[in-house]
Amino acid sequence: MSAAAPGQALPLQVLATPAALQLVERLRARHGPVLFHQSGGCCDGSSPMCFPVGEFLVGDRDVRLGEIGGADFYISAPQFEYWKHTQLIVDVVEGRGGMFSLENGEGVRFLLRSRLFGEDELAALSAHGRL
Repeated sequence: MSAAAPGQALPLQVLATPAALQLVERLRARHGPVLFHQSGGCCDGSSPMCFPVGEFLVGDRDVRLGEIGGADFYISAPQFEYWKHTQLIVDVVEGRGGMFSLENGEGVRFLLRSRLFGEDELAALSAHGRL
């Protein structure tokens, strides 16, 4: 992808697999509007966490990367600095979800995968103040 011209779409900084989108849809049907937060750290904080809107306070320094399945996706500022050169891909795998994340008890959990942006993608994001 070449640097985005005016009106041209920028590369997505976060996206989701079909399995993740299906789980988001189920969680939204059950809990109403939801959001994601990726904080980093250990244990539960190393996985993307899903919360009902209004039950998680988004911090002043948190960065909104985009949305998946109609749910805003935020990342802590320190994690953004570490991951800003990558496209984050939310997926679902078998296992136990985070203690406070809405998928807990579903038999699956959200998992974050990533891929490095190419030079043209990084240039486009930088030109639009997204890095």
